Amino acid sequence: MNKKRIALITGGYSGESVISYKSAKTIKDNLDRSRWEPFWIDICKDGWFYVDEEGKKSNVDKNDFSISVEGHKINFDAALIALHGTPGEDGKLQGYLDDIEIPYTSCDATTSAITFNKRYTVAVAAFSGIAVAKSLHIFKHSRITYTSILAELKLPLFVKPNNGGSSLGMSKVNVAEDLEAALDKAFAVDNQVLVEECVEGREFTIGVYKHIGEIIPLPITEIITQQAFFNYEAKYLGESEEVTPAKVSEDISDKIRQSAINAYMAFNCSGVVRIDFIYEEKEQKPYMLEINTVPGQSDASIIPQQVRAAGMTLTSFYSMLLDSCLS
Repeated sequence: MNKKRIALITGGYSGESVISYKSAKTIKDNLDRSRWEPFWIDICKDGWFYVDEEGKKSNVDKNDFSISVEGHKINFDAALIALHGTPGEDGKLQGYLDDIEIPYTSCDATTSAITFNKRYTVAVAAFSGIAVAKSLHIFKHSRITYTSILAELKLPLFVKPNNGGSSLGMSKVNVAEDLEAALDKAFAVDNQVLVEECVEGREFTIGVYKHIGEIIPLPITEIITQQAFFNYEAKYLGESEEVTPAKVSEDISDKIRQSAINAYMAFNCSGVVRIDFIYEEKEQKPYMLEINTVPGQSDASIIPQQVRAAGMTLTSFYSMLLDSCLS
């Protein structure tokens, strides 16, 4: 069997790049080398580079996304995207790969662009009948006063950069006096901010993927954090408890799984995504928070936990994602 040449794309232009490199390492360590030949592609602010096993960098030819190895030109059969944040999660990289006709493992450019924008995500979800929290979309060039925000939304509130992930720049606001500082923190990361009413309840997250046309949810994880919310420290520095599979009734599990499948269909997702929910006990329904179209794959990440809980190996799972994008 001829090995397929895979561009393992990592890095990025945002603070999430450090997580991207960890994700890419996990993927590389678990790829089936009898089927796939991975090439580490680092897309960063300094340029686009192929990094060989000794750490030597050479430029990627952006005309056709090819590289040169020992004088031989290498074209890729597919791209496995492990790049969190821009340009790997906001649709820019996907649009480029579409233009040069290289298949890839993530959602397409349109879905990636929509889901990277938290406001557009909740708007599409609400239009599709998926429960979401009430929110306001605020722009840096036309900021409104915190009193105007509090006239529309009830405390407590979440204030978060509208584009991006890993909970960078995010705050939970319990009292009105803290809202201005939270807005400043979020605007330091992005020029758009989402202010969202807090839905109280248990926090769950679930991976969903498609295989041979079937949308399949992974086992659910419950997030029990020591922090006020599932922030960067909770996600990546061990300051949370992640219970996989979640210890939850089958009734609640069914509602979360069905909402996740509905969201996957509504957003026309591809590959594996991770969808976050709060389960509101009084209303007995899950509220969707956001969709992560390039979920983390590091040792601390949730998708690898869920894959193993489903009885699969990461090796078989990554092969399945590549097979799907190549089919």
